[in-house]
Amino acid sequence: MRITLLQTDVAWARPEENIARAEALIEGAAGSDLYVLPEMWATGFVVEPTGIAEEESTSAALAWMKRTVRARGCAISGSLAVRVSDGSYRNRHYFATPEHMVYYDKRHLFAHGHEDEFYTRGDEAVIVEWRGWRLLLQTCYDLRFPVFSRYGRAGEYDAIIYVANWPESRQLAWETLVRARAIENQCYVMAVNRVGAAAQCHYLGGSMVIDPMGRTVAECSQVEHWATVALDIEKLRAMRSRFRVLDDRDVNG
Repeated sequence: MRITLLQTDVAWARPEENIARAEALIEGAAGSDLYVLPEMWATGFVVEPTGIAEEESTSAALAWMKRTVRARGCAISGSLAVRVSDGSYRNRHYFATPEHMVYYDKRHLFAHGHEDEFYTRGDEAVIVEWRGWRLLLQTCYDLRFPVFSRYGRAGEYDAIIYVANWPESRQLAWETLVRARAIENQCYVMAVNRVGAAAQCHYLGGSMVIDPMGRTVAECSQVEHWATVALDIEKLRAMRSRFRVLDDRDVNG
């Protein structure tokens, strides 16, 4: 499967501008099976969503995701701040394909930044299947909580997708934890962070794909850019069969 990370500089609360940014990056990296965008890629990280988060039913960003996957025959993964039909706000990580839309609601809301005061958290781990791969969807702060994503507890998967707005001040934690999640779960990790400046934070990106041995197989520099890599599911299966770490895993919370 051919994966492209889309590391964007997100314009605050301007979905149409951010759609155009994402579209331009995809155009430059045409032909991938999966494109991954950051957390809240259409607005920036919105803590207080009133007046900024889109209605899910009329979201321009969500409509663009659906149009694009149908037109290109690909999948797109990324989170949006949305207001859903019950009136609650969700940090919703969508995985769109030409045939269907799956979503995961962020479980670990960032209480340090008051995200939990405005959004409703999810409770379920979500795994999607795409072109022979099983992909666990995760969002930003989830990265710090290994039990929730543990292989065999969250379910059986081949890769984890992390979408994030992870600030420069905690960049070392980002780089360390992304690598740890790959090694401990013997899987690929596709981790996409934003770049640029917001009111309270600066972002260095550091988007990367890490293999099950902890090696970097694709990465973006510290600017708006994309990175593409082709991954082979058979190589992953052969490695897991040869080095059977997962047989000895702890699955109790």
